[in-house]
Amino acid sequence: MAVGRTGRGLMAPLLVVNLVVHLIMLGLAGWSLDKYINGEQNHPHLGGNTSTSFLLIFALIAGVVGAASVLYGLIHLRIWRTDSLAGAASSAIIALTIIALTFGFVCKEIILGGHRGKRLQTLEAMIAISLLSQLLYLVLLHAGMFRSRHRHGGIGTGHDPWSTGTTTVI
Repeated sequence: MAVGRTGRGLMAPLLVVNLVVHLIMLGLAGWSLDKYINGEQNHPHLGGNTSTSFLLIFALIAGVVGAASVLYGLIHLRIWRTDSLAGAASSAIIALTIIALTFGFVCKEIILGGHRGKRLQTLEAMIAISLLSQLLYLVLLHAGMFRSRHRHGGIGTGHDPWSTGTTTVI
């Protein structure tokens, strides 16, 4: 089995996992930021330290950008053309960089220590899972790009992607 077909077959379940992880990230970060803004840092499930506010804001941004990346990925999976690959790959790279930045805040929060509640620890774990799954998705996306047959051309280009390039003279 070719690498491109394997990558395409694994991409759909991975995109579903990514979407679920990003939605959980959005829910936890939204709840935590709401409690943090209301001044409830002593909530038993929140806690935190000086880097918590930055972590929550960047987790919300990473969740939204990651969910948008998943939507581009689903569109690319359905169409499977080179022009959809460009959009899916660029959005996946942008999402990966923002998630990596958010993971840096997770590391800083762990290093600073202090009381971190259960939901904050769950958010930290979701960010780490999101980073790994987004990286795996990007690897599969590029493996499919190099070893699979994408349809070339776009709408209205007049290029037949399935032609062999030979002409028949009658």
